[in-house]
Amino acid sequence: MALVGKKFPDLNVDAMNEMGDTFKVNVLEEAVNNKKKVLLFWYPKDFTFVCPTELHAFQAALAEFEKRNTIVIGASCDTPEVHFAWLNTPKDNGGIEGVTYPLLADSNRNLSSILGILDITNETYDEATGTVQVEGDNVTYRATYLIDEDGLVQHESINNMPLGRNVQEYLRLIDALTHVQEKGEVCPANWEEGKDAMNANRDGVANYLASH
Repeated sequence: MALVGKKFPDLNVDAMNEMGDTFKVNVLEEAVNNKKKVLLFWYPKDFTFVCPTELHAFQAALAEFEKRNTIVIGASCDTPEVHFAWLNTPKDNGGIEGVTYPLLADSNRNLSSILGILDITNETYDEATGTVQVEGDNVTYRATYLIDEDGLVQHESINNMPLGRNVQEYLRLIDALTHVQEKGEVCPANWEEGKDAMNANRDGVANYLASH
């Protein structure tokens, strides 16, 4: 179910930071109460392969997100304790030491289930045990959500496990959203900050296409 244009789910989730503090984070409230955008990115597992490269890439760009009034939050289905162990593992040993943004620990899978981003390829009911058996790792795909200051989802995307994200694209999307909010113009294909946007009408697109 697509969430674009809808409110992000109102749910409290355990989280961990680099200081070893476990606390609750409500992504919707982070956006609305702080009047900031939120970039929430999910990754499959701690202590794996593509995942640490993404977490370090978001950390390296953290100042750029902050400059754009945007909170960065990472998330997986690992426990807070596993997050903390990974946060204390050096980068040259596959760890994420140095990451300072919070990491959601959706170990009960409440939020990821609502979002529909879990790697479950099939479910069967076992009558003998009265349980539902799942096929798949039951961890999250590389899902990403851009949420505005009103808690509305403005962008969502899902990558399969082997496909790492381009952090610069999310900065571009935030710039585009901010331009729409502030200027009332819409952003055409391949738009970047400083390039021409256009009015959302027949004349606007005609004029844009005529000059590009």
